[in-house]
Amino acid sequence: MKKGIIGKKIGMTQIFDGNGKVVPVTVLEAGPCVVVQKKTVANDGYDAVQFGFGDISPKGVNKPKQGHFKKNDIPFKRTLREFKPDNVAEIETGDIIKADAFAEGDVVDVCGVSKGHGFQGTIKRHNQSRIKETHGAGPVHRHAGSMGACSSPSRIFKGKKLPGHMGVDRVTTQNLTVVKVDAENNLIAVKGAVPGPKGGIVCVTDAVKA
Repeated sequence: MKKGIIGKKIGMTQIFDGNGKVVPVTVLEAGPCVVVQKKTVANDGYDAVQFGFGDISPKGVNKPKQGHFKKNDIPFKRTLREFKPDNVAEIETGDIIKADAFAEGDVVDVCGVSKGHGFQGTIKRHNQSRIKETHGAGPVHRHAGSMGACSSPSRIFKGKKLPGHMGVDRVTTQNLTVVKVDAENNLIAVKGAVPGPKGGIVCVTDAVKA
């Protein structure tokens, strides 16, 4: 990974490219992020940097985290994430990472937490079908139906698609193209949809499979 940044999903809109074609984009508030900690092979067993994003009142930070920030005289941040860029040696604690780390045309992966849908049935959760609604099918049109395996093995196999909790999963959308970068306002517009609700925290990194 060459570079990465923490951001917040603002919402979706559309812009026009040079040929007048409509491009659906998701606008992300990317940074500014401050380097809170630098990890090295000697001290931690691996090279990485920890970014902080979003200001927070000292009342919302517990004492261990307060010490973590005060150690390097870093302002308190709401969100902490680790990245493993190729140029770890060039990054120092206290450096500021802004949206201009990315440029138009870059291909990125965006990782976030998907929207929560609560407890859902198999139709919404797994895209299964309803049964017929004629000839006395009864009030079970959206039920999962028979799922056993007869007397042998007399159990439900693991991984069976059943009703249950849906959403709030870590999701990565790959190979999104950066359409526009507004460095002054720390905004990045990427083509397509991004996981999570408006205001959700996302991590933008260079595409792994580009």
